[in-house]
Amino acid sequence: MDKRVVERQEWLKARQELLAREKELMRLQDEVAAARRKLPFVKLDQDYAFETVRGPERLEDLFGPHDQLLIYHFMYGPDWEAGCPSCSFWADSFDGNDAHFAARNVAFKVVSRGPLDRLQAYRKRMGWRFDWVSAASSPFNFDFGVSFEEAQPDKQYNYRPAPDLVGERPGISAFYKDDAGIYHTYSTFGRGVEPVNSVYAYLDMAPKGRDEAELDYTMAWVRRRDEYGA
Repeated sequence: MDKRVVERQEWLKARQELLAREKELMRLQDEVAAARRKLPFVKLDQDYAFETVRGPERLEDLFGPHDQLLIYHFMYGPDWEAGCPSCSFWADSFDGNDAHFAARNVAFKVVSRGPLDRLQAYRKRMGWRFDWVSAASSPFNFDFGVSFEEAQPDKQYNYRPAPDLVGERPGISAFYKDDAGIYHTYSTFGRGVEPVNSVYAYLDMAPKGRDEAELDYTMAWVRRRDEYGA
């Protein structure tokens, strides 16, 4: 941390200079968001089955009464005993959003390849309320680039070849539905999911920021929230 102490006027000048850059970034983010909305759609030629607390459902059922669907691909493999700590870090900020999403005609679901009973047990442990469904009997995770098997050909993650990748990876995917079908409109992976992590957004405003420079890897400090201090 660069602890440089100055008088208020000098601080104000530096802050105004940074504000100009922040506004540039915000304008660029607005431009990128507009470009994202202009991406062409891909009509799905396959349906997908999910196990939910309501019973078996298809992809179209996950929309509920809405015409848009956002899915967070949560890393929880078929034989895992607990969810990924990093995805759990993200998921801690999911609850409470459904009413806001619904106001913009959007449904939000969390999807994993783990069996439904394990997902629900882990959800109970973590105290979450969001709707978490299982794609254990579906190729959904493979088709949307977040699950990988050893012998799987032509593997890609984040739109790049990933021949050695095995297991689960995080991501977010967006879909649209009308009378003619369901369309895939957008997916993002890796650091592309960072904007929805509210803790990171706050930490980026703290004096030391994320304070990860001296760690073996950037997220080495992250734990499931009931494991800090354990």
